[in-house]
This record gives sequence, C-alpha cells and structure tokens, in this order.
Amino acid sequence: MKEYHSVLERCPLFDGIRLEDLGAMLGCIGGRTISVSKGQAVFREGDAATHVGMVLKGAVQMVREDFYGNRSIVAHIGQAELFGESYACAGLAALPISIVAVEDSKVLLMDCRRITVSCSNACAFHSRIIYNMLRLVANKNLVFDQKIQVTSKRSTREKLMTYLLNQAKLRNSDDFTIPYDRQELADYLEVERSGLSAEISKLRREGILESEKNRFRLLQKYS
Repeated sequence: MKEYHSVLERCPLFDGIRLEDLGAMLGCIGGRTISVSKGQAVFREGDAATHVGMVLKGAVQMVREDFYGNRSIVAHIGQAELFGESYACAGLAALPISIVAVEDSKVLLMDCRRITVSCSNACAFHSRIIYNMLRLVANKNLVFDQKIQVTSKRSTREKLMTYLLNQAKLRNSDDFTIPYDRQELADYLEVERSGLSAEISKLRREGILESEKNRFRLLQKYS
C-alpha cells in the first residue's frame, strides 16, 4: 500500500490520520485492495451493503437500472474518493445501485462495521475515522440532492444547463471538463442521447456555449 500513501492522504476519510498510522489503521478496519477491469462491477445491485470502497487508481460510476434496463448514472467517483458509504452505514440488506469501473482500476475495500465501531485496541485514530465518516455521509447526501436538482427540471435544456452551471460554480471557471462522454451525460441527466446532442447543437448556435467532447465553455449568462 505504500505506493498509494499519497492517495490515502488526499481522501477525506483519513483526514487527521498520521502517515505512520496508515498501515495499522487499514488492518484495524479490514482494508484490502482489489483490481477491477473496465466494465467490471465492484458492487452489484442486490449485494449486501457491508463495505465502503475507495478509488486508489482509475474511476468508477454509481449506476442505477430500472425494470426495463434503462440506465441512470448517479455519480462519478475518481481517485481518492469514496463510494458506498451511505448504503453501508445504513446497513442495507440489498444495494439499490451498482458500482462499475469505467477504466481499469485499483480499489480499496473497507468493512463498514469495523470503521463505525471502536475496536478493542482503542486505537487513537479510530474516533477520528468515525467523525470523518459522519461528515462524508452528510456530504454525499448533498451530492445526491444536487442530482435531484438537475433531473427534476422538465426539459433536456434545463437539465443540461443546470448541470453545466453547477460544474462551472464547482470549478469557479466558465471553461471546464466533465467526467462523462455524451452517452454517459445523457444517462446522468436521464434523457435521450439524440435529444441531448440536438440541444447542445442549439446552444452552440445561440452562442450560449462552446463544446468539444467533454469540454465545455459557457459564453454568456443563461437564464
């Protein structure tokens, strides 16, 4: 794990944990690493929610499918970010989503029960991890709320522009890249890809934005 120490230090779950304590900490919370190939599921819908994952290398997506197999992307999770924490802390018997690798990735899996319950060794860092986990679960709820804010809009244009304006605010720039290709963006917005592409073309013609693949630039105030 030494090769990933710099990644672990960037993860908010380990905020305030000394570098020299990382090895003992991972043993305490049952940490283990797995490799997942692009397209492979880390967690599948219906699995028991027992573990929290962290991306050491690569990226994964949180994906939901309805009865008819229509796919919706809930979130993109990159390096040093966690996934599954809200479901694991809730102790769900069956996950309502799948976590799928979007590129060849390395993932750290941690037993949620061993994170949230102080161990018999009374490790000095354990109370800090519990505090960090509570804060992360609260922040993840805000991410889910932002997703609802986007998909609750009525039209494809409104959904797209709400998402792009949120991304611009997040990056404090009118020129930014997003973590989705066109199909993935359509799945995130819960719209048809053809309708999304048509709307992007209209917005270009109207001089509201420029775009190339997953890079966007907002050119004027949108209302």
